[in-house]
Formats: sequence, C-alpha cells, structure tokens
Amino acid sequence: MLRSNFQVKHLTLTDNPYFLPLALIIQTIQLLFLLPATKKYLCFFSGYHSVLPVVFGKLFGKEVIIQCGGTDAVNLPEINYGNYRKKWLKMATIFSFKHCSLIVPVAKSLVKSNYTYDQSLTSRQGLLNLVPGLKTPIIVIHNGFDPSFWFDKGNEKRPFSFITVATGISKQNRALVKGIDLLLELAKSFPKYTFTIVGDEKFQSELPNITTIGSLPQEKIRSLFQETQFYLQLSSSEGFPNALAEGMLCGCIPIGSAVGEIPEIIGDSGFVLAKKEITELQKIFHRLPTTDLAKLRLAASNRIRNRFSYQKRKEKLLKLLA
Repeated sequence: MLRSNFQVKHLTLTDNPYFLPLALIIQTIQLLFLLPATKKYLCFFSGYHSVLPVVFGKLFGKEVIIQCGGTDAVNLPEINYGNYRKKWLKMATIFSFKHCSLIVPVAKSLVKSNYTYDQSLTSRQGLLNLVPGLKTPIIVIHNGFDPSFWFDKGNEKRPFSFITVATGISKQNRALVKGIDLLLELAKSFPKYTFTIVGDEKFQSELPNITTIGSLPQEKIRSLFQETQFYLQLSSSEGFPNALAEGMLCGCIPIGSAVGEIPEIIGDSGFVLAKKEITELQKIFHRLPTTDLAKLRLAASNRIRNRFSYQKRKEKLLKLLA
C-alpha cells in the first residue's frame, strides 16, 4: 500500500527476550543511519520495538504513527495474554502510546471496550482503559482486503467442513486465545463434520475429524478457503482478524466469537457466539442443516468486499501519511 507513494524501509526487531538488548543496539544503529532520509516512523503494534522510533521522533521532530493491532490494547492475565501483564513490556507499550504522534487502531474495540465474552476474564479493555491519561490522537482504520486475490470460485464446497487459521497454538495460552479448546469440543460433538487447523505444525490432535497443517503460503490458504464451507473464529481475544475476512471473501460462512471487531465483520452473514459457552455454540451448529447456507455464502463475500476493501484502507492510510 505505502510503496505506491513512499519509499519504505522495513525494520524488524526480535521476539526472543534473550536477544532483545542486542536487537535494540542494532535498531539504534539502523535508525541513526537512516535518520537523514526519514520523514516519518510507522510502527505496527506498540512494544519494545516502538520505543526507539518514538524517542527519535521526539528528538528530531519526526512524526511517529503506531498502528494498534490487538495485544497492545488488551490485558488478559488470566490466559497469559496482552502486553500489560509484563512489567517492562507494559512500560514500553504505554510509553510508546503516550509519546507517539498518532495511534491508528484496526478496530474500534481497541480504543475502549467492555469485554463480556468470557466471564472469567477482565472486562475493561482498550487503550483508554489501559493507558492512564492517554491524550494522543486516535483514528480507527480497519484492515482491508483484495477481492482480486481472495475470491469465491463458486464451486461446490465440502459439506460441513470448517477451517481456522491460528499460529503458535501448540502453546496452551495461545490455543486458549484462539479458541482451539472450543473447536476440539465441537469436533467431539460433531464427529461427521471435518475441521482443519492451519498455522502450527507442532499442534496435534488425536480426533479423526481434525486435520492440522503447518504454515502455508497465501495461495494454498486461499485454495483451502475456496473448498471449505465455514470459517471458525472462536478467539477469546482479537482486534481485527485478517484470516476471518479473507475466508469470507472466498465464500466461507463465518462463525465467530463476540470479541473485538468480529461481530462487525460477520454482521448478518454468519453466526456470532455471544458468550463462551459450548452449549450455545452447539446450538448454532444444530441450526446449520436447516439454514440457507447458499445465501450466507454470498452475503459473507459481499460484506467484506463492500465494507472492508483494500482500496478503502489504502486511501485512508495514504491520506493520513501525506
């Protein structure tokens, strides 16, 4: 999106805490070297990686924009998720948000929300609840998706086939965040339905109707979406899940949890689970055979195409950065 109008230099940090000090030294050198040519800093998520760009922005009068994506606006210590459960990461996140020029969340729920999906988890979520005295301007820009790449071929799909994309779920807390516990319960309750989990080759299940696949290129994920009837997004926490929208564009009927932007993404084109209760989810599944699935398939694709287009996001971002 940005390279059509700007020269972009992409810098990464590390997700390994042992390498963090060295990574920050390298980042300092990179930022100094690129300083003369730098007009703006754009950070995806707030955290350790955004601290130095914010400092450089303050010192040298350069705009720093942080795209808030999810874990940087959520505090769910009960399932070991969110930046605010770790002392130093919390400090880095709050510092970055308070001293950057602009915050651009991908979902309204990341600004301020009352979490009600899982009654065992903390209810007050979002930037305005988690960052004391936050005065940085905030503009919400939803994610956008390219319908020329993600599209429904109109072919016959495998009946009552379900797919979800989730990385890192071989770790228990990540599996809980992504709702894999509910998916496993569904697979037990509906043995004639088939479930595919994409993203973590280390995750395994002994249930015969579950297929697990490791990371795949986008073209192969698209092919799976195009042959699968339903997309499951049963997460306990999300901002704006990309794979849900991509699956819907490919004609997958969505079934999702009432967290983050998921209800707004799905709308009337699928099913939303209001509370994390397996019995309520089973009720949704029992309704599927008597539902007009062809109508929902078309509605799902049209909803993303009309409401969350790649072009709309691109125009808003370019206008913001101009």
